Amino acid sequence: METTVQAYWLGHSAFKLVSPAGKTILIDPFLSQNPTTPDEHKQQNDVDYILLTHGHGDHVGDTLDIAVDTGCTVASMVELSRLLVGKHGLSEEQAVEFNKGGTVAFDDFAVTMVSANHSSSYQGDYAGEPAGLIISFDDDITFYHLGDTNIFYDLELYGELYEPDVIAVPTGDHYTMGPEEAAMACDLIGADYAVPIHYGTMPVLSGDPEEFKEYTEDATDTEVWIPEAGDNFLA
Repeated sequence: METTVQAYWLGHSAFKLVSPAGKTILIDPFLSQNPTTPDEHKQQNDVDYILLTHGHGDHVGDTLDIAVDTGCTVASMVELSRLLVGKHGLSEEQAVEFNKGGTVAFDDFAVTMVSANHSSSYQGDYAGEPAGLIISFDDDITFYHLGDTNIFYDLELYGELYEPDVIAVPTGDHYTMGPEEAAMACDLIGADYAVPIHYGTMPVLSGDPEEFKEYTEDATDTEVWIPEAGDNFLA
């Protein structure tokens, strides 16, 4: 796969993407308190965008501190966006709210919000519905972060509509899909490559990424990459 996008898995569900134009994007930046994030990635000082799948603390993570430090744009579900602005000090000028089916364009990429089958709250307040995020880079790859989710048949439709090249798939079980269900989700989407996420951060997230790889590659045409946290797995 030829791409100039850089993609770093930072542990749990967090990613750092660098667009072909050099824009830095964080997805679900649970970093400073994340035991699986390498020390050199726990602080992010050069960020243009933060994209959030939903409001749980292990996904919003360090969003507010990073936004204050960098002045970056924060894009999220309507209710979560308004909650961060109205109760938690995010600048209204930095907030971009959108909803499922909507696409917003930034610089050299666009983000489409799609469904996820989960829940969402932030510090005890309802934060709208959870979502997946499909990030399409101009004349380059499409990256689909499923967020926290169970399997559901809309995933097949998203595969047909958006044709993602790389998908980030929760595999840890207990709060999301486990390895076998996640492999079935890969079959529905039909992407070329999959990266397991949301596993191993805490004991209850016991889904084995190697098991996910075995299930997926035995039953689908999707190749599974299992990067080390902090690695650029598109290099």
